[in-house]
Amino acid sequence: MTSRLALFDCDGTLVDSQASICLAMEHCFEGQKLAPPSREAIRRIVGLSLVEAIARLHPEAGRDLHEAMAEGYKQVYLELRTAGHIEDEPLYDGVLEAIEALDANGWVLGVATGKSDRGLIRVLEQHGLRHRFVTLQTADRHPSKPHPSMIKAAIAEAGASPETTAMIGDTSFDMAMANAAGAHAIGVAWGYHSRQDLADAGARHVLEHARDLPAHLEAL
Repeated sequence: MTSRLALFDCDGTLVDSQASICLAMEHCFEGQKLAPPSREAIRRIVGLSLVEAIARLHPEAGRDLHEAMAEGYKQVYLELRTAGHIEDEPLYDGVLEAIEALDANGWVLGVATGKSDRGLIRVLEQHGLRHRFVTLQTADRHPSKPHPSMIKAAIAEAGASPETTAMIGDTSFDMAMANAAGAHAIGVAWGYHSRQDLADAGARHVLEHARDLPAHLEAL
C-alpha cells in the first residue's frame, strides 16, 4: 500500500525563526564589513540553502565569498546561541495539534528544509517532535529548493508517491519544489511569503491556520 506523506518545511511553517535568522545574517554581513540587508530582504530568502540565500542577498560577490559567508553565518549563529542572544524558535499556533492529528490519521510525516541536519534536529528535539517524523531532508544532502531532490528522496524513503504526497510550506520555493516533484503544493499564510507569492509559484491552496491542515489533506 502506498503511504500518504505530509512533508513540512521548517522555518516559517513549523516554527517562527525569523528573529534568529535575521540577527545571524546581520552579524554575518557585518563580519565582512558589508551593510546588512533589510530584514524584509532576509525573510524573502528563508528556505533556500545558505550559499544560495547569501548569493541572492549579495549578488555582486563571487561564489567563493558566498561560501565563506555561509560558513561565517553558521559560526556566528552558534556563537549568538551560546551567548544567549538567540531564543528558541516557537511553534506556530496549531502546528502541534495538526501534526498529532495527521499522525493519528496514518499520514507519514517528514521535513524538507534548507536547514542543516544539526539545526533541524535541534528544533525538533526542542519541541519534542523528533519521533513524529519518519523522513528528514536537509540542505546537507540536497541541492537548494526549488530543486525537487528533497521531495523525491522523502517519497522514496516513506514509500509514498507524488500523487499521495503533500508539500506544506510558506514560501514560493516550497511551492515550486512541490510542483517540480509532482506533489500537492499546499501553502500556508502564516510564514514569510505572501499569499500572492505562493499562488504565483503554483500553490493549489493556501491555508490560513494550521488547524485547517488535517481536514484539508484528508480531502485531497
